[in-house]
Amino acid sequence: MIENQNIIPVYVVIVAGGQGMRMGSALPKQFLPIGGKPILYHTISAFAKALPQSQIILVLPEHEISKLQMVLQHFPERIDMTVVSGGPTRFDSVKNGLKDIPKNSIVLVHDGVRPFISDSLIRRSIKGAEEYGAVIPAIHVTDSIRMFVEEGESVPVDRNKLRAIQTPQAFQSNILLPAFAQEYKLEFTDEATVVESLGIKVRMIEGDRNNIKITTPEDLIQAENILIQKI
Repeated sequence: MIENQNIIPVYVVIVAGGQGMRMGSALPKQFLPIGGKPILYHTISAFAKALPQSQIILVLPEHEISKLQMVLQHFPERIDMTVVSGGPTRFDSVKNGLKDIPKNSIVLVHDGVRPFISDSLIRRSIKGAEEYGAVIPAIHVTDSIRMFVEEGESVPVDRNKLRAIQTPQAFQSNILLPAFAQEYKLEFTDEATVVESLGIKVRMIEGDRNNIKITTPEDLIQAENILIQKI
């Protein structure tokens, strides 16, 4: 549990709108099991334990909300959580999740299929948002990277200048709410790009290599291994 030494309230928006296309599963990936429990259970549980006084807002496609019981049955007691319907894009889904969040608060926006979020990363995210207004976790790219030029041709890219971005992306609500009041644009790939479109700088903080996003069958195998190491 993270002790809240500040009076600024923290809201957690968990976006779980994936359909599992790359997973090759009829069941949406957020409901697939790792360690015998749905991925989404592990994600919600991590925030509920770390921030018991904070409000969790879960964004799900409307037609998937009925599946939430698959997740809730694994909690020993009722969990305080608000569930809202998602939209056609991530931008719309996050916007729906922000509707009842007040000014003068901290907002963490997290992928529902990143179940291994750590207390230390949550703490860094909150602290970063308080200090800088807008922060995103990032990790160094370890693979060699090349950029496609045309069919059969590519050029190397200096990986030392590249970072892989994770969630939670953390913001002061006074920054995030006005950003999501604007119209959707194709270049909005995450919350950071929405905020940056208003000319606001977004700082990077240290991410966590275990904070993987589960999108493929190979990711599921890695997730099971991470879970075993955590037990």
